Amino acid sequence: MSLKFLLSAALIATLQAVLPAQAQVRLPSLPGLPGQPGGPHLPGDLLRRTESLLTSTSQLLVPADPLRWRERLGDQLLRRFPDQLQRNAAEELVFSGEVLALPSSDAAKRRLLEDAGLTLVEVSTLEGLDLAWLRLRATSRMTPAALAALIARLKADDPDGAYDYHHVYLDAGEVGATGPTGAIGTRAGSTSTAAGADAAGAAASAAGPRLGMIDSGVDTAHPALQRSTVTRRGCGGQARPAAHGTAVASLLVGDSDVGFRGALPRARLFAMDVYCEGGAQAGGGVAAIAEGLAWLARERVGVVNISLVGPPNALLRRVVEAAQAQGLLIVAPVGNDGPAAPPLYPAAWPGVIGVTAVDARRRVLVEAVRGAQVAFAAPGSDMVAAEAGSRVYAPVRGTSFASPLVAGMLAARFPSADRAAASSAFNALAREAIDLGAPGRDEVYGIGLVGASLRVSASDLR
Repeated sequence: MSLKFLLSAALIATLQAVLPAQAQVRLPSLPGLPGQPGGPHLPGDLLRRTESLLTSTSQLLVPADPLRWRERLGDQLLRRFPDQLQRNAAEELVFSGEVLALPSSDAAKRRLLEDAGLTLVEVSTLEGLDLAWLRLRATSRMTPAALAALIARLKADDPDGAYDYHHVYLDAGEVGATGPTGAIGTRAGSTSTAAGADAAGAAASAAGPRLGMIDSGVDTAHPALQRSTVTRRGCGGQARPAAHGTAVASLLVGDSDVGFRGALPRARLFAMDVYCEGGAQAGGGVAAIAEGLAWLARERVGVVNISLVGPPNALLRRVVEAAQAQGLLIVAPVGNDGPAAPPLYPAAWPGVIGVTAVDARRRVLVEAVRGAQVAFAAPGSDMVAAEAGSRVYAPVRGTSFASPLVAGMLAARFPSADRAAASSAFNALAREAIDLGAPGRDEVYGIGLVGASLRVSASDLR
């Protein structure tokens, strides 16, 4: 029996209980759900009861196999960029034949550059983090096993250095439906007529807290973001708005006339695009994420939201540690690979604030990863965010969208990079958390739920 059938049957039972007999709906003729094109137009109190039903069944609206969430995203990228990407021996998505290297000495660096099997692609100097690494590529196409053997040899030759794949990190949420399958979704149109940024709002945000994000591109023309000051970087200066990045940005600093507000409305946002959607090059690589962290460190941003997940890359860990040493507080989702999945990164590295997601009934999403890396829970479904390329707000679901709410709440407590202030802000937010699940901190909800009032559903919009 399909999930759609179960949900439709439950919805019909509710409608039959509240509509007159002559208005009862039969399953074959149900045109759509309330709020969807072609869906029934219901009175306000009935619509609220119907929305309650959808909320109560939100745990069903997830992929049949949550463990394949990232796998499917990776498959999509492989189909788009077959000559640039491959899966390694551990089935992780990586740039084909590429190695990231941080040699421990000049001698180790010389040996690396003289290696006949490798060609230097670039030397990446991360100004602001005092790091420099090499990006190299195998001179011939390598099988996953051969690439693994190459990296193992480099590590053995220089055990004090750092060598790893050029991993690709993927987002941890879906925009446009309450579940990645697209089974259910409501959309609310914006009636705002604002044509540009509000002058007072822009001035206030320039002087206010500074948040950073590393994600896909942001549509700054969306009404939810026109009152915020957004400084974009990446993609050679080209603006390439994308669904995920725009939704995350709106949850960080959004503010609109229709009742939508992010965690820290009108704050100044520094947004690094590491995907460059629509471009000829694959995105989401460790090198681009590292460049973003270095830029945000130079801008003295206090809190950085990275709504991306991936494996424990050795070079990226060095970059994260260097950014933390500069006073940046990094917030990241724990991911949607399922409760039995291994930890995902950067959320699972020490000092990073890992965030899980709950639905409107304060239940953890069934696809959310569990573990000691969970610091907080925040709303991550039964809610909407800005949709790129439009003036509307689309449903979102996933730990990706809980993370920016926590980042915004932390950023409200300290405006720029400061290690002592970061610790104080974390402790203050922890004192506000609502304990869920097992008493005390646990591996499902962490310290507890924060930001429950920040959830904006379609029915909240005017």
